[in-house]
Amino acid sequence: MNTPSRIRILLVDDDPGVLQLLSMRLEALNFDVICADGGEAALTKLQTESANIVISDLRMDGMDGIELFEKIQHRYPSIPVIVLTAHGSIKEAVSATQKGVFSFLTKPVDKDELLSSIQQALNLSSHSLKDQSSSDNIITCSANMQQLLEQTKLLAKSDINIMIRGESGTGKELLASALQSLSTRAEQPHIAINCSAIPAELLESELFGHVKGSFTGANRDKQGLFSSADGGTVFLDEIGDMPAPLQVKLLRVLQEQKIRPVGSNEDININVRVLSATHQHLEDAISEGRFREDLYYRLNVASLSLPALRERRADIPLLAKYFLDNIAQRNNGSTKKFSPAALHALMSYDWPGNIRQLSNIVEQLAALAPAAIIGEAQVIAALPQSTLQTQEMPPLAEARKNFEREYLEQILLQTQGNVTDAARQAGRNRSDFHKLIKKHQLNPDILRHAKKASKL
Repeated sequence: MNTPSRIRILLVDDDPGVLQLLSMRLEALNFDVICADGGEAALTKLQTESANIVISDLRMDGMDGIELFEKIQHRYPSIPVIVLTAHGSIKEAVSATQKGVFSFLTKPVDKDELLSSIQQALNLSSHSLKDQSSSDNIITCSANMQQLLEQTKLLAKSDINIMIRGESGTGKELLASALQSLSTRAEQPHIAINCSAIPAELLESELFGHVKGSFTGANRDKQGLFSSADGGTVFLDEIGDMPAPLQVKLLRVLQEQKIRPVGSNEDININVRVLSATHQHLEDAISEGRFREDLYYRLNVASLSLPALRERRADIPLLAKYFLDNIAQRNNGSTKKFSPAALHALMSYDWPGNIRQLSNIVEQLAALAPAAIIGEAQVIAALPQSTLQTQEMPPLAEARKNFEREYLEQILLQTQGNVTDAARQAGRNRSDFHKLIKKHQLNPDILRHAKKASKL
């Protein structure tokens, strides 16, 4: 994903003195700042200039901060809004956050508090990675997923067989589809089959076809999936569940690029690239005699490993918002929103069912939520109670420390260990950033080597 080297903030206030002072503070933190002296001016700016975040005063002549937020939410739903006020009240703060305002801060604003709110808002704002030659949306802003997608683009250009690993529900079929659409076979057939979903006695016929009379019920010739995918790609999901006798026949197909339909004495030449996926540890299956080692190496010329959702928590808000938008489009209804607290609740859960489970929970919340804003209590009620009861949240100080370390690791990975670039992206000066690295005992050189190794 191509991201700007600096975050751009649209700052809105009808007081020129406050506008100038805040602008200087934010620029000192290495942000790009666009200034607008009111709500109408801010909307005009957004028509011609992009912004990652909006910071607006609440009380302004003409259009106030809440009205401006509502218009931004309608026109630019991915841009988070922070509202500032010198006359803050609990009632106003609650009302603003219920409507979806990310943060409600009281003037004079503490520098660290403002910076923290900006960073949190950016973590929860929507980003998507989409290659222009692909029809597949991969929603992510996490460093490990971006590395995986760079590897995917490189491997897609070759014609080798690739094995995709990952827990159930992590999106292995979506990644296989992306590989196909980025490859030279993009215009050719892409056929997927789940090896665990078809009875063993029928799987060979599904893959390679059969001739009439080859077994009871074979009333006509049938073309198999490999023949149907000739020139394109076959995706074999849950390859670890393929019966042993069929593993031998698949090995021959991969070696010779020929198939033989069930009951036939003639081979058919094919030209097929094979992608496979599994949630199993195939090395254990090989040692236990359940999977052929020679087949494993034919399928696993290169491999891609999808991280579990709990290993890419920054993507949870992006995915949740994406699912909500899809639900609204499907039902021709208005799009509901998660409150910031609700998004944090989603991020604190471990998601054993991964993206598939998140999608189901969002469907449930969208159906049951009575208002336009889905709150924290509704999210907690929808998550499995047994998990919530046993999940012990860390102290706030520890959670902040863990988040800060993970943030530093990811930004150093993204910049290949370049401390100057990392400090600029983090909005900190180089000296402060070095102190943070030292505080968490991180070694940029090690992270630089890790980045290079991930691209091999």
